[in-house]
Amino acid sequence: MTPGETFVDVAIIGGGFSGIGAAILLDRAGFDDYLVLEAGDGLGGAWHWNTYPGVGVDIPSFSYQFSFEQTTRWSRVYAPGRELKAYAEHCVDKYDVRRRVRLGARVVSARFVESEDRWHLELHGGDVVRARFVVSATGVLTQPKLPDIAGVDSFAGVTMHTARWDHDVALAGKRVGVVGTGASAVQVIPTIAPRVEQLTVFQRTPIWCLPKPDVALPSLARAGLRAVPGAKFAARLASQTFVEATFPIAAHFHGLLPTASAGERIGRAYLRRAVHDPVVRERLTPAYSLGCKRPSFSNAYLPAFNLPQVHLETHGIAEITPSGVRTADGEHHDLDVLVLATGFKVFERGNLPSFQVVGRDGRDLEEWWMRERFQAYQGISVPGFPNLFSILGPYGYNGSSYFNLIETQMTHITRLLRQARRRDAARVEVTPEANSAYHRKMLGRRKHQVFFQGQCGGANSYYFDEHGDVPFRASPTLETMWEAARFPLSDYTFEGSVEPSASTSTARGERPVQRR
Repeated sequence: MTPGETFVDVAIIGGGFSGIGAAILLDRAGFDDYLVLEAGDGLGGAWHWNTYPGVGVDIPSFSYQFSFEQTTRWSRVYAPGRELKAYAEHCVDKYDVRRRVRLGARVVSARFVESEDRWHLELHGGDVVRARFVVSATGVLTQPKLPDIAGVDSFAGVTMHTARWDHDVALAGKRVGVVGTGASAVQVIPTIAPRVEQLTVFQRTPIWCLPKPDVALPSLARAGLRAVPGAKFAARLASQTFVEATFPIAAHFHGLLPTASAGERIGRAYLRRAVHDPVVRERLTPAYSLGCKRPSFSNAYLPAFNLPQVHLETHGIAEITPSGVRTADGEHHDLDVLVLATGFKVFERGNLPSFQVVGRDGRDLEEWWMRERFQAYQGISVPGFPNLFSILGPYGYNGSSYFNLIETQMTHITRLLRQARRRDAARVEVTPEANSAYHRKMLGRRKHQVFFQGQCGGANSYYFDEHGDVPFRASPTLETMWEAARFPLSDYTFEGSVEPSASTSTARGERPVQRR
């Protein structure tokens, strides 16, 4: 082993909840020779980076947690971001993950070396991690997306993206502009509106906003969840049912159960109650079907537009100037602070994956996806990329809780690792036939999805990739769980054998990881 090299059985890329969950579930499955590579200076992923005012979960907290580590410490039904960050740290410490984490370890390339049946992960700075297996847990909402607007770099005031909030900037008495009306804007706008002198919201596409069933959870209620038999189970079941009904069922089975239409009626009725000015109300009314893009739940967003200091601007942005924003109608909006609530790169080049991945026979993953369309067997494996497994690959996430996704995908992955261990196999790869059959199955379910049956024109949704596909898993959550536990192992090939070596780990995890 040369200086700067690390040998490990499993490398986990990403230290958010996907990476944390992958580490815990690998341990529980008997694979303890792993290393978590996190590019940032802390763990928690989105909840480490996103600290903007008002940040919080957008599904009930009872669903936003691991099934094996349910907490009763949430202060609200929809917990604030700081509690999610604390929950991540709790899980890392309780399950002894921290000692197997390397912070500041940004992967810049991954290459499968066929002669070794190992992945070589090059880190920023030149170090290399040589791993038998790789679990990609990077997620998709990680790289902030800057708007493609002329002069975006010319603003002389303070500019910040919601995903990189600068808490040293005081907003009291300032003229603030917010570009975007997506999920983060829905949370930050009503939080900062009461304390700024003027808030101008630049809206391209209105968002469907539904009333949020959120209440505080006083200490007595939390004590009840701990003390009453079955209370935690009942709360989680109710939460899971609500989440399932509001996205997986509504979006993927729109043609069979048009629940999205009922949601639209609720959304319009809420708009009428919440927004006083009929002109502003009309501008806030979406012209596309509910579910075409990510909806939101908030009891404060729409009423914020009743405040005298809040102005909704729906003319397109012509340019950003040193002193503010000029819109297409020629009006100039003077600003002190510009907030970019413009979301993240998702199904775009350079994000999925965010580094070059080269598999067997020199196949480049991004190039292959751009040519063949996004696809992965159950969202996990791609032909030509042995020993590489994704938590959030194409057609893996069905729109339910990310925690369901993490646990389901790790059920699939640990089944493969156990089988490789039994066979002493060095290489695990999904067959092209199994991958193609799964891709056809997903495409065949389009006829019921709201994305292809609803009115999605003009939604400007990041759900759609450059091929016009929506790589969500068109399945109810119970089906994803069933398939993860029962997919035919014959859909994979298990080849080669692990040769014991004094300098490498084995598939049995018998040698300790070598770290610098």
